[in-house]
Amino acid sequence: MAQASPDDLLREGAARHAKGEIAMAERLYRRVLKLRPDDANALNLLGVAARQRGDLPAALALSAQALARQPRSPVFLASRGGALAEAGRLAEAAETLRAALALRPADPVALRNLGQVLCAMGDAAGAIAPLRRAAELAPATPEPWIALAHALREAGQDGAAEAARRALAIPGLDPALAAQARFLLAALGAEAVPDRAPAAYVRDLFDLYAPRFDQDLEGRLGYRTPGLLAALVARAGSGPGRVLDLGCGTGLSGIPLKPMATRLEGLDLSPRMLAEARQRGLYDALHEADLLAWLPGHRGAFDLVAAADVLNYLGDLGPALAGIAAALRPRGLAAFSIEKGEGAAYALGQGLRYRHDPAHVEALARDAGLVPLAREETVLREEKGAPVAGVLFLFRRP
Repeated sequence: MAQASPDDLLREGAARHAKGEIAMAERLYRRVLKLRPDDANALNLLGVAARQRGDLPAALALSAQALARQPRSPVFLASRGGALAEAGRLAEAAETLRAALALRPADPVALRNLGQVLCAMGDAAGAIAPLRRAAELAPATPEPWIALAHALREAGQDGAAEAARRALAIPGLDPALAAQARFLLAALGAEAVPDRAPAAYVRDLFDLYAPRFDQDLEGRLGYRTPGLLAALVARAGSGPGRVLDLGCGTGLSGIPLKPMATRLEGLDLSPRMLAEARQRGLYDALHEADLLAWLPGHRGAFDLVAAADVLNYLGDLGPALAGIAAALRPRGLAAFSIEKGEGAAYALGQGLRYRHDPAHVEALARDAGLVPLAREETVLREEKGAPVAGVLFLFRRP
């Protein structure tokens, strides 16, 4: 039987790739490269597969190799731009995506990626034109409409709710995308506020934010919550023990918690945040899970559960506080922050995070069996140049 040609292997790999058979597609692309080492299409597609698996270093290396062989390929430029965006290299991503669009201006995916990059760079107004064009070119694709809705909301322009509703009207809309569109409408006051942010939305948000999270929070946003929470715990005088960093992110919060821990574990929804946390070498274990699903399976496991800027993605805090209380050993401590609201038990802000009434939160914690030890008002960080008011709480399980 004749050996399959590189072109045959490439076609088969692309077909498998389109079906979601990533591992098989990668094997076929590598076979192409053994036969034809300079095949730019195989390098590019292998890079796309690596990015889909979350291997950004490989995606960046492979996209660079493909582009070196065909520098004016709009397909390769678009792939490279997408990889740079996910790696947090936003200025390079914008430049590369613009180069791709100069060669192929009607590429809806490159237009959407450019718009999302511009939003991430703080230029929501500049993102609107490419996102609107992407939605026009692919009106039956929900992602451009949702991205446009976010950009219009962030820019303070009209039409965000209409764009979100256009996404919701698409037949067969994925439930996770539908939940995100409805969550955005709730933030705009156009739908009832749900009791939590959609888990898939939070995971995707922080997956994309992971590469630049530390730089943004500690530099541009003046983030202080982990250190303030740790200081609150230290003043309680509790000895070292088993600590859970709830919503650990990249591990920023683990730094002040580490001296308090005989064993430090982290929990987060975002695999890319956890990958960043793993590189710090602080944690004895890291878990990828939703806190509401994970906590009930770990009753009486921890001496301290700390949650810095985590509960603002939940509206109804009753289940979370009950889960935290159950996960504590007797005399264990719960330390967490909230964004401060007034009047309503909770409200969804324009920033797509919840604000909570402190008195209501304290009542929920008492209902969960926790005893209040400390409550401290503070500034958590800055947002659009304005301070974000928050409250730190410390409770003990009897």
